Amino acid sequence: MRAPRRFRADRASPRLLRVPVGERTELWTETVGALPPVYGERWSELAGRLCRAFDPIRAKLAAGIVRGWEGPLPSPGQRWLYLGAATGTTASHLADLLGPSGRLYAVERSVRPFARLTELSERWPNLLPILADAREPRRYSHLVPPVDGVYADIAQPDQVEIVRANAALFLGGSGAAVLLALKTASMGRAIGPAGHLARAEDELGRTVDLAASVKLDPFHRAHYLVGGSARAELFEDRPGARPR
Repeated sequence: MRAPRRFRADRASPRLLRVPVGERTELWTETVGALPPVYGERWSELAGRLCRAFDPIRAKLAAGIVRGWEGPLPSPGQRWLYLGAATGTTASHLADLLGPSGRLYAVERSVRPFARLTELSERWPNLLPILADAREPRRYSHLVPPVDGVYADIAQPDQVEIVRANAALFLGGSGAAVLLALKTASMGRAIGPAGHLARAEDELGRTVDLAASVKLDPFHRAHYLVGGSARAELFEDRPGARPR
């Protein structure tokens, strides 16, 4: 494994490393897992830290960071909930960012990708797979403690509502993170991608302080990374919540 010469750790997420290569910057995550690669990604040692290339073509979160996302990111020691984890390509990188003391609760509803996700969790001990439908968060509420962030990549027309329901139930409180890889192609053809983005921002913005959304083209067509930090209004319907 050939090591790049220089790297810079991200200030907000120190297990995310940025490596300058000519006029562009590559992303790497300091890994929690073990070889072999998950999806053919490169592995390398950076100043004694075993790392994996975080490919924006394969991972929408990486694409968002490359495209200038300045909102919240997973940090070491935190607990996050991942909705739509599939086989674990991006989930493994989120688990890397959370580090050995963090936890990633990864929800996937389809049996075949879940089987691969479970296999992956044997090499990423901080990744905890949950076979469930993200539309029914109360069915797995006994498996997920309060978390510091929710990340979602779900190709459903009601993806914003699904994210809000899970965030309201599982986030630890105000300031916790909400991130959605918004797939506008799954939201109908009545309006275009920009219209779907505006609606998603309007709905999320009622209870979340939004960072500037970023378009994920050319890596992921008609996708956006949307989200920010939860406000107290998100939790008003929780049992025991104080009336405003």
